[in-house]
Amino acid sequence: MPTVTDIAADINAAISGDVDVRGDGDIEITGLGPIDTATPGQITHLSSAAYRRFLPETKASAVLLRSADVDDCPVVAVVVPDPYLAFALVSQQFDDAPRLRAGVDVTASVDPTAQLDPTVAVGANASIAADVVLGPRVEIGAGSRVGAGTRIGADSVVHPNATLYHGVTLGERCVIHSGAVIGADGFGFAPDERGRWVTIAQLGGVTLGDDVVVGACSTIDRGAITNTVLRDGVKIDNQVQIGHNCDIGEHTLICGRVGIVGSTKIGRHCVFAGGAGVAGDRPVTICDNVQVASVTTISRSIDTPGVYAGSLLHNTVQRWRRNAVRFAELDDLAKRLARLEQERRA
Repeated sequence: MPTVTDIAADINAAISGDVDVRGDGDIEITGLGPIDTATPGQITHLSSAAYRRFLPETKASAVLLRSADVDDCPVVAVVVPDPYLAFALVSQQFDDAPRLRAGVDVTASVDPTAQLDPTVAVGANASIAADVVLGPRVEIGAGSRVGAGTRIGADSVVHPNATLYHGVTLGERCVIHSGAVIGADGFGFAPDERGRWVTIAQLGGVTLGDDVVVGACSTIDRGAITNTVLRDGVKIDNQVQIGHNCDIGEHTLICGRVGIVGSTKIGRHCVFAGGAGVAGDRPVTICDNVQVASVTTISRSIDTPGVYAGSLLHNTVQRWRRNAVRFAELDDLAKRLARLEQERRA
C-alpha cells in the first residue's frame, strides 16, 4: 500500500504548485473515504467550505486540503493547491475495476480483415466487423459491437454491450460505457409532395478525439455528409443525445439528460448542467467558456463567455413569443418604473 509520502509525490509530479505533508508521511493508505465517514487507513479531501465542519472530527488517516485549513486538521495533512484535483489523481491509484486480459474470447466474432494489436482484449460474444483497426491495449467488452471500418486508438475501453457503428473513429484513452450507441443515423428526413417523410442517407461518420468519455446509454449520431466531432477531452454523462454534425470543443463537459440539436457547434471548456439543451431550427454556435445551468434551453448562438440560465413553462407559440419579448424588456421597464416613482415622490 502507498504511504502518504508516496501519494504526495505522485500528486506533486502531476500538478503545478507545491505539495507539503504535515505529519507522519510513513502512514500507509488503503483507500479513500468521505471526510465525515472515513475510517483509519483512508485518505479524504476537503474541497468545499460546506464540509469544513467535519474536519476536526474526521477519522481518516490523512486529508488533502489547502494551507488555510491545516490548523484544524487532527490527522496528517497533505497541503495542495487544489484538493479536488488532488483527490481525482489519488482516486486513480486505487481504481481496481476489473480489466480484460489480452486475447480474443472464443465466443467473439472477429472478421478476418480486422487488424487487432496483439495486446487487444475482446470479451465474450463481442463482434468486430470488417476492416476494423484496434490499437494497443484496446478493450472491447462482452457483447459489444464494433462496425466496419471503425478505428480505435491505444488504451481505449469499450464497456460491455456498447455499439459503435461503421465509420467511427476513437482516439487514444477513450472510454465508452455500456449501452452507448455511437454512429447511428442522424435524424434527417425530407417531406415529399404527398406529406411522406423521405430518408436522408447519413453518409458521414463520428470522430472522437483523445481522452473522450461517453456515459452509459448516451447516443452520438453520425453526420449527414461530414462527421460529427467530439474533440479531445470531451466528457459526456449518461443519457445524453448529440445530434448529427455537431462539433463539441476540447474539454467541454455535458451532464446527464442533455440534448444537443444537430449542427450545433460548441466551443472549448464549456459546461452543460443536467437537463439543459440546445434546440432550434437553425444552427447554433456557442463560444468557448460558456456554462449553461440545469434545464436551460439555448435556442440562439452565444458569442460571449459566461453563465446562462432560464426556463419558461410551455404555452402556445404565439403567446410564448410575445411573452419572450416582454421578458427581455423587464429590466428596462423596471428602471422606467423606478424613475417614475422618484418623480412622483419629488
